[in-house]
Amino acid sequence: MLNHPSHPVLLSLSLLLLVLLWNQVASSPGEGSSIWQQPKPSPFIKNQSFLHDDFPPGFLWGSGTSASQTEGAWNQDGKGVSIWDSFTHSSVRGQNTGANADVASDSYNRWEEDVEALEYLGVRSYSFSLSWPRLFPDGNATGEPNAAAVEHYSCLIERILEKKIEPVVTLYHWDLPQALQEKYGGWKNATLVGLFEEYAAFCFRAFGGRVKYWLTMHNPYLVAVQGYGTGVHAPGETGGLSGSLIVAHNLIKAHAKAWQTYNSHFRPTQKGKVSIVLGSHWVEPQKGQATSASVPLCQQSIEAVLGWFANPIFGEGDYPVSLKLKHTDLMPTFTPEEKLWVQKTADFFALSFGPNNVRLGRNIVHNGQTLTPDLRRLLSWIKLEYGNLNVLVAEGSWYSDASVGREDTVAIYLMKRFINQVLQAIKLDGVKVFGYSAWSLVDGFEWNYGYSIRRGLFYIDFNQPNRTRIPKTTAQYYRQIITDNGFPSDESSIEVKGHFPCKFHWGIADSTMQVRFFPFSPQFTDPHVYSWNLTGDGSLRLIPGVKLHTRPVQCTDYLAIQNHLRLFASTGATHYSFALNWSLILPQGDRSVVNTEALRYYRCFLMELKKLDLEAVVVMYFPTHRAPNLGLPEPVQASGGWLTNNAVEAFQEYAALCYQELGTWVRYWITINEPNRLIDIYPNATERHQAAHNLLLAHAKAWRLYEREYSKRKALISLALHADWAKPANPFLKSHTLAAERFLLFEIGRFLDPLLGSGYQEEQREGKYPPEMMAYLEERARIMGLPESPLPTFTDAERKELRGALSFIALSHFTTRLVSPLPPTQATFQKEHAPDHDCSILTDPSWPSSSLGQALVPWGLRKMLNWVSQRYGRTLPIIVTGSGTDDPAPAEDKFRQHYLKSYLQEALKAYHLDRVNLQGFYVWKLQDRHSPLFGLFTSTQHRPKAKASVAAFNKIITLGGFPANNETQPCSADEWIYRNKVKLVFGACVLTTAAVMAALVFVFASRRNRRRTRRRQRSRLNWR
Repeated sequence: MLNHPSHPVLLSLSLLLLVLLWNQVASSPGEGSSIWQQPKPSPFIKNQSFLHDDFPPGFLWGSGTSASQTEGAWNQDGKGVSIWDSFTHSSVRGQNTGANADVASDSYNRWEEDVEALEYLGVRSYSFSLSWPRLFPDGNATGEPNAAAVEHYSCLIERILEKKIEPVVTLYHWDLPQALQEKYGGWKNATLVGLFEEYAAFCFRAFGGRVKYWLTMHNPYLVAVQGYGTGVHAPGETGGLSGSLIVAHNLIKAHAKAWQTYNSHFRPTQKGKVSIVLGSHWVEPQKGQATSASVPLCQQSIEAVLGWFANPIFGEGDYPVSLKLKHTDLMPTFTPEEKLWVQKTADFFALSFGPNNVRLGRNIVHNGQTLTPDLRRLLSWIKLEYGNLNVLVAEGSWYSDASVGREDTVAIYLMKRFINQVLQAIKLDGVKVFGYSAWSLVDGFEWNYGYSIRRGLFYIDFNQPNRTRIPKTTAQYYRQIITDNGFPSDESSIEVKGHFPCKFHWGIADSTMQVRFFPFSPQFTDPHVYSWNLTGDGSLRLIPGVKLHTRPVQCTDYLAIQNHLRLFASTGATHYSFALNWSLILPQGDRSVVNTEALRYYRCFLMELKKLDLEAVVVMYFPTHRAPNLGLPEPVQASGGWLTNNAVEAFQEYAALCYQELGTWVRYWITINEPNRLIDIYPNATERHQAAHNLLLAHAKAWRLYEREYSKRKALISLALHADWAKPANPFLKSHTLAAERFLLFEIGRFLDPLLGSGYQEEQREGKYPPEMMAYLEERARIMGLPESPLPTFTDAERKELRGALSFIALSHFTTRLVSPLPPTQATFQKEHAPDHDCSILTDPSWPSSSLGQALVPWGLRKMLNWVSQRYGRTLPIIVTGSGTDDPAPAEDKFRQHYLKSYLQEALKAYHLDRVNLQGFYVWKLQDRHSPLFGLFTSTQHRPKAKASVAAFNKIITLGGFPANNETQPCSADEWIYRNKVKLVFGACVLTTAAVMAALVFVFASRRNRRRTRRRQRSRLNWR
């Protein structure tokens, strides 16, 4: 054993002095519970959902491994047996998979390849652990060390230092020598405290001159709970809670002894820093509602894991009160002297935040709590609870299933989220994080999960003897972050100033309008006179023989219309989009029965709208997406619906009626709303293709009908497509880029290419489907063994009818999707409801999302508008006919306000910077049906009230966009003259002056010419 100051008074005084110095630099510790009482950072306030910024200069980017998981060589060069060797070789292994780490990643022999992997990443640190049984096979560090092991670690340290990579060395990462387990019972025995102290002293002496960062042990919570409590980890003991508490107590004291040893004997010369890696989960009150009951429960949940070890070490040398109260009889105690030499025994806070702790966190989450992977909030809790310490995130990562291989797409977004949360903690919360270690460098042995999951940045095929390190896509992504030292600002974070065009559609879009068949009062339709039995039963009694003259119902009699338009007009919007009810107007699907009352109601609405000088955009068919009729008249659906030509002909007849009865008041028609979403209802690819085919033909016939018979009215006609942007889920894989493009072609190109062709290929102006889509479906059919593609073909007449049958491009845009390809196999294609584009959809967890999970991704709108413009040209105007988000707030709908402002900002960029011919933006929708959701106004079930987003939208409309100095847009001639009168007066003066000067020049030139002419004439006469 090492000799410490023998006099207890001197020891106490020195430790007390150290504590006082520590407390001078710490800031208000012990206030961790206050974090749940603070409002969570709003996801739609700038930088709160995702921060584009740099990490501090010199930030310690790193990666790490542990000896047990990666070294292999379990009995090579004199290594002793570890508890994990024994555990995995034993026939009684609890939940272990039966795999072992005998070879694992073979890093003992292939450490130089690990160094090359570090160079590839560009890291500044490498965290690895020393193998206690490799250095001392019997665990006794007072004897001679294993020379081969000492040489191995020395070579590794020297090499990474040559590469300017800082070693961060862990003394103990769970591989206790089996000899100590058998002789003493492992960490249950306090004897190991002294043995670990001697082992630590040897390591400091042997390697400390070259190591500036030491970690005594890694995540002791899992050692105590999994190793000695549940038996899931080595040594596999099931001592329950009491066993875990004793082991934890010994681990804490062992760490403290090691720190004291370094502090007393090695720090003066080596000048390094020593800490311990502690792991934790994170919890929030359920539904984010902090209460007097939920906050203490959250605090206790964190104290039961992180506080168990952190309180003695970073606090006052003792366990949290909540643990002592909960485990009164079982909890070990620290003596007063032990408290003094345990507390403040870490030079920085080292944190592990990964799946192992989160999994165990599920077992200690109380009622009213939600487990959430929020590293930023955990870092803030540490600052509040223990003071503003320097923090190293020594393990940050998640895991992938082994089948994922090198294309670990989901792991990219989890890495992005965790690292950005660290950046937010640094920049926004003032937490002093100085390094981050992405775990782990290479695939390895994952404890009780064996090789069924992977956590490495580099892929290893464990069936191959050479164990080649191959960078996964997470390695490429991490290298990019390190190169950028964070997340550089992108164009979407920069606001532009300017106006939208003067005739821009400031619109609101709704679904099918509900028809109110009767006027609000019967006084104009009922000729009878009644008496009111006021003092009796209050009934109205008919007075026989008395009748009055009546008049027909007028449009102003419909109270519902007046109220509807009053709400709409108050927004300041100029255009209102709503849908007719096809099955209500033509219940039999043809003109044999026409609901004239419904048509009158629609006509009245349009007339009253026109009186307010507002424009209507009328949707003829708004599919319900629900079986059995999909919004079609029942007989039309019964005869095959959109799978037959019957629906095409029926729609043409219905369109003719709409043009005839309502066309006088309509300048913009949408034939079919989102046909690309309607076809999703069909169960197989053949039916989806046929339905899309017939929907296109129905639109084209309705368009041609208007062109032939009603073109003098000069209305514009389109069909509206659901157009969410598709981003390749994995930016490092070409297959994902192709999948995203394929997704857009199936979603948008399937409907627009036959109508507009493609700007990419001249031959695509012949009314055909996208050639890329046709080629893909042909190859898909070949793989499935089908004779031909299921995609129908258009006849020559149909192609002619389709070509150019679009007056403007109408798009509904709400969000952005991350798109990845499904495996191109027969099994994939034959799956029920497999999408035609064979793509799967993901979302980025760093994107803010609504209560229904809709991601808010403003820049996706600009991307979508550019893609459409590039493929189909800029001749036709583009109108966003629907865009909005849910927000459950009944009045202060901040999420929707942010949505509108940010999406319209991106629309302005598309118009000004990209020259997209954008002519309108419609907000979805006017009013809630029931509870607060998508509406700008609350439901009619209560007195309708405007939400805050109405004022926000109205301001943008009034200004005509986002102008500098909030100047309104001069669109009328009078306003333009008034705003530019100074320039006009000056210009008039300049023009007048120029005109006078020109006149003078002309006069003088004319006089001079006349004089010259007279002289010539005199000369001729004299000559004669």
